[in-house]
Amino acid sequence: MIALALVLDALFGEPKWLWDRFPHPAVVIGRAIGRAEFWLNNGEARKAKGVLLVVGLLIVSLLIGGALSWLPWPLQAVIAAILLAQRSLADHVQAVADALRLSSSDGRQAVAMIVGRDTAEMDASAVARSAIESAAENLSDGVTAPLFWLAIGGLPGMIAYKAINTADSMIGYRTPRHEEFGWAAARLDDLVNLIPARLTALLILLTQGGLRHWREVRREAPLHRSPNAGWPESALARSQGIALSGPRTYEGELRDFPFVNGSGKRSLAPTDIETAINALWRVWAACLALALIYSHF
Repeated sequence: MIALALVLDALFGEPKWLWDRFPHPAVVIGRAIGRAEFWLNNGEARKAKGVLLVVGLLIVSLLIGGALSWLPWPLQAVIAAILLAQRSLADHVQAVADALRLSSSDGRQAVAMIVGRDTAEMDASAVARSAIESAAENLSDGVTAPLFWLAIGGLPGMIAYKAINTADSMIGYRTPRHEEFGWAAARLDDLVNLIPARLTALLILLTQGGLRHWREVRREAPLHRSPNAGWPESALARSQGIALSGPRTYEGELRDFPFVNGSGKRSLAPTDIETAINALWRVWAACLALALIYSHF
């Protein structure tokens, strides 16, 4: 089932004709979270209300996943493929490389579609760096972590993971509005990504020349602003010999984050983005191989 899901996602991605007619499951989850936040994120006890929202999401996700688990396994594979993001991630990151070849302005517009930081003042190298960082982080969030929870808990585990991850992306911020209400979503997302993020780093290194950089990755990953995103970013930075992370601007405020692999190349170009995309597909191939091997035991 996992192998078929990987192949279907790689072949078809997110077909526009389908999702123009029907809401994507992630959109449905997002709308539900948005509606719940509107009703709950006010007044007193916001942290407790945020916990209530996360518990409710988990219960509903597990029930839906349990019901779908009665479907024949090929149909389950189709559902799993819909919840994977390998093809769409590669396509979105490639779009940044293509736009950047036209101009820095086009590159900034393209990368603004996939990152949350300010892009207006980015030079070409910053655009490329942002795209590569997004590739690394979303490889874990959108591919290996859903696969991990699919392998562990079937469709209930995968759908529950997607609900948690979507909640974190919507309310898991340290802002006055979300710091208390989004606390449970952010902490649970950190927990469910703990193992997948490290597995992603291992797969990146194994498919990009071996584990010779593992010691450096272990040292640098905890320096990242995220307890999990630093692992795939550090692995990709080391395997490509480039510097990632570093200072960036959010809502007009410059944040002086440390570089990952600070001694690596900092002047990045569209070809570096495409090298990162190649790494994404190598990890995809490794996941497919592991699924096929596992199916024989």
